[in-house]
Amino acid sequence: ALEIYGTRVYLLWSALVGLLVAALLVRRSYRLDGVSIEAEVPRRVTVGEPACFRISLSNEGAEEHLALRVSGPFLPWDGRWVSEPPAFPSLAAGAKVHGEVCARFIERGAHHVDAFSVSALVPLGIAVGPSVMSSGCRFLVVPRVAPVERVDLPVGDRYQPGGVVQASRTGEAMELWGVRPYRRGDSVRDLHALTWARTGIPHVREYRQEYFSRVGVIVDNDRLVSSDDGLEAVISLAAGVVASLSRGEALIDLLVVDGQVHPLTLGRSLGYLEQALDLLACVVPGARLQAAELVARLEPHIAQLSGVVLITEARADRGD
Repeated sequence: ALEIYGTRVYLLWSALVGLLVAALLVRRSYRLDGVSIEAEVPRRVTVGEPACFRISLSNEGAEEHLALRVSGPFLPWDGRWVSEPPAFPSLAAGAKVHGEVCARFIERGAHHVDAFSVSALVPLGIAVGPSVMSSGCRFLVVPRVAPVERVDLPVGDRYQPGGVVQASRTGEAMELWGVRPYRRGDSVRDLHALTWARTGIPHVREYRQEYFSRVGVIVDNDRLVSSDDGLEAVISLAAGVVASLSRGEALIDLLVVDGQVHPLTLGRSLGYLEQALDLLACVVPGARLQAAELVARLEPHIAQLSGVVLITEARADRGD
């Protein structure tokens, strides 16, 4: 284009540069006065699953805005966009529109995504007007819940003084404790005919309220044993075990991670699985479990527990 004596390409170059300069000069007239943008994402996102950001634009101004483009921020190293940001042909005065863009994250833990922006496209699409920014988004990437159908716990006495009484009295909710001689005021429906016939003295059945099984879950995150994939499998299995137990007749009272005892009360509408997922989301490779130290920390809780589930990675070199 600099060879102005041998070619006329400089005319095309001048026209293109002129268009670019003109677009840059007029871009300020495409300000989005009265427009605001909000970005929302669920508080918890499962690792490897799409996390969808809901983009909302509202126009509190008096003018309609055309050809709006939303731009997403740079993602952390473990994230990538799986869909394109939304575009809005128009935004009328007083209107509110919504769109969605999704990303996927492969690393558990707390995440922060910077602000989204929206701007109006200048005619010919060469430039955009001044941007309006949203606030950043914070969320937690939680482990995938393994499909655990059943956890077989040891059968034992579930009577615990001060425990949580079962809400429904079906099946084994009321346990037959024994029989005793009839006392005035006892219900005649509880009379035990066989014992009465054998002894000649009226006897009644005596019941005791049965309580939920209370379980502790211990997660082994030994950095010297667990590989990256192995630790993720342990965490996913732990989430599946907690989910399975919380759907049954048991209560999860403790979750032990990295030697730290976290009191919980999950199951039978007494808590939420998300409480355990929040703890498991932040698990990193840690120190080896020390049996004596772990027992000392569990000692105040052992009397209340019906059983403990230990989740660890089985390795041939450990002899497991």
